[in-house]
Amino acid sequence: MPPLLWLLQIAVILTACRLLRGILGRIGQPPVVGEIIAGLLLGPSLLGWVAPHWFAMLFPAASLPVLDELSQIGLVLFMFLVGLRLDLHEVFSLWRVAGLAGALSIAVPFATGLAIARPLHAFAPASPMLAFSLFIAVSMSVTAFPVLARILADQRLSKTKLGHVAIACAALNDLLAWSLLAWIVAIARSADAAVAEQIAPVAVYVLAMFAAVRPALGWLNRRFKVTNELTSLLIFLFLSSWVSGIVGIHALFGAFLAGVVWPRSSANLEMIADRLEPITMAVMIPLFFSYTGLRTNIGALGDDLWLTVLAIIAVATASKAGGAFAGAKIMGLDTRSSLSLGCLLNTRGLVELVVLNVGLDLGILSPALFSMMVIMAVATTGMTTPALKLLLPAEHDSAPTPCAT
Repeated sequence: MPPLLWLLQIAVILTACRLLRGILGRIGQPPVVGEIIAGLLLGPSLLGWVAPHWFAMLFPAASLPVLDELSQIGLVLFMFLVGLRLDLHEVFSLWRVAGLAGALSIAVPFATGLAIARPLHAFAPASPMLAFSLFIAVSMSVTAFPVLARILADQRLSKTKLGHVAIACAALNDLLAWSLLAWIVAIARSADAAVAEQIAPVAVYVLAMFAAVRPALGWLNRRFKVTNELTSLLIFLFLSSWVSGIVGIHALFGAFLAGVVWPRSSANLEMIADRLEPITMAVMIPLFFSYTGLRTNIGALGDDLWLTVLAIIAVATASKAGGAFAGAKIMGLDTRSSLSLGCLLNTRGLVELVVLNVGLDLGILSPALFSMMVIMAVATTGMTTPALKLLLPAEHDSAPTPCAT
């Protein structure tokens, strides 16, 4: 691919993301929704349909591996930031409410995903049934932790009890979902291995990171202040991703776990965010959206498949929001707060796209099913803010949402 072409691609991608982010931001949507839609519009769903010649010139097939590699670096940085912002102390401090609501917001959609996997398997018949079923279940269970945090800030809910419970639930979702995904990747890559052999690499790697690597990092930080050096952080991040890939787990899980175990403080978090977030979120992640858009062809879905898409959206929303609602009500939250928590945890966004791309790369998802699931991710993320505005009118936005203790 001519070296100048990818510079033009980046400029076009960033321009489209900036425009869509601004347009949809005017109606209260988080930036990620505009960026996802921008990526879809640059792919065969729109540009390849209305201007196939220009699409072929701008995004020739030979350019896709370069976009993929750049987007993977961005995803590694992004997953590290997700893990870094995972506050295990907050999860434990709200374990009674967040534990049950968070667990049911995973268990209910997970079980529902297992139930609908068999009929959906017709869209990917070559995929092993076990790996496919587990993957659909995880896809239904995901919550986009960073997007949820942004929505809470925009709606002035971050400092309310509802906001704290939602963040704790989302943190638990991330921890469990990525652990399950790591296991599914191990299953998909070693279909003939016994279950113990598939789980062992995940368990050993996680145990080593918490029992050995985390204390070692703490000692190095006290002696050499390694958390103040961006170079040290990046070396650790990329090594963790490489090791997780070597042992049969996806590299993104290694990046996420690296963020979880990295020594942190309030000042340290801000320093890392100031250095990594601008380039990651402004440049690298839009490249991932464009690459996802190039792999998604909404126009190829026939009229008969749109009923399936709507059914997937309905099932995903009802199971995710319903599970969170049930858990919150059992633990004493009022109806409005419980419904709001369900809407918040139904936000899938960027994290869902990461999971779906892993499934497509592993051959678990077919292109058609991938496109349907991408639409579900966009729809469930886009409906969160309007639903919150209905459940939490303006007079409730600036005050803590009433929640039982």
